[in-house]
Amino acid sequence: MSEFTFLFRGRKTFTSPEEAQQHTQQWLSWFKELGAHGLIKDPGHPLEGTGSVVRGSQKTVTDGPYAETKDVVGGYIIVEARDLAHATELSKGCPILEVNGCVEVRPVQKLSP
Repeated sequence: MSEFTFLFRGRKTFTSPEEAQQHTQQWLSWFKELGAHGLIKDPGHPLEGTGSVVRGSQKTVTDGPYAETKDVVGGYIIVEARDLAHATELSKGCPILEVNGCVEVRPVQKLSP
């Protein structure tokens, strides 16, 4: 088994607290399913919508970690999967896809000491 990071991109503005709660329940159910199969290596964290970006050799600082809402990284988890194809298949259950977000699936590179 190898480790893969799922980066969740996109944000949805909900029209009611009930809609937001329903979406949260979908996330919790998906996490529970992955966990029941022993596939969550690190449950990760949701990320705040604010931040700053430091760029280049001049270390220029700008507000906000993103340019467009669709590019917002809203959070991440680390899963264990057989290979990239398996990890990609697991990501298809993510609730962010139902609100036109996306999941970026990236292998975790192991560094030698």
